[in-house]
Amino acid sequence: MASGKQKSLPRLKEKYQKEVIGKMKEVFHYTNPMAIPKVSKVVLNMGVGAATQNSKLLDSAVAELQMISGQKPIITRARKSISNFKLREGVAIGTTVTLRGDRAFYFLDKLFNIVVPRIRDFRGLSPKSFDGRGNYSLGLQEQLVFPEIKYDNVDKVQGMNITIVTTARTDGEARELLAFMGMPFRKAQQK
Repeated sequence: MASGKQKSLPRLKEKYQKEVIGKMKEVFHYTNPMAIPKVSKVVLNMGVGAATQNSKLLDSAVAELQMISGQKPIITRARKSISNFKLREGVAIGTTVTLRGDRAFYFLDKLFNIVVPRIRDFRGLSPKSFDGRGNYSLGLQEQLVFPEIKYDNVDKVQGMNITIVTTARTDGEARELLAFMGMPFRKAQQK
């Protein structure tokens, strides 16, 4: 039984459907609508190396990543032992969460419009951080740029990696896709 209330689309997904698809067709001349690239998932990863000595840091990292993403993260464990880092196989050393569908669009909207401009001395994201297969990775030095995180409740300032996975075949297609969606790329330096 369907309820009478219509669920609204995420703002960025609506922009993708109404504007970005048309612009991508115009630039790359796609004949098949299924060939137009889209964001398939967003992966957030927070490595907590100090968790080998203090497990409380991992608990706070999991709670913070859950607040940021709106989804419960999983705890990642060491694959092999490394004596120089006092690390044993199977010890919890990080946390990760994968966002798909509407959650990914909500997160990207927040990332592009609220979080990234709050980075200290921000001049734009590097347009060179693509992996060759149309995926973009960026690293944040502190979780405090997210509005959900309260400065007083933070045990340790922690960085994180964010990977945006697209269906684009080339980096150029992915760069255009993300630029049309509103990602603030750094402008090329004029000499």
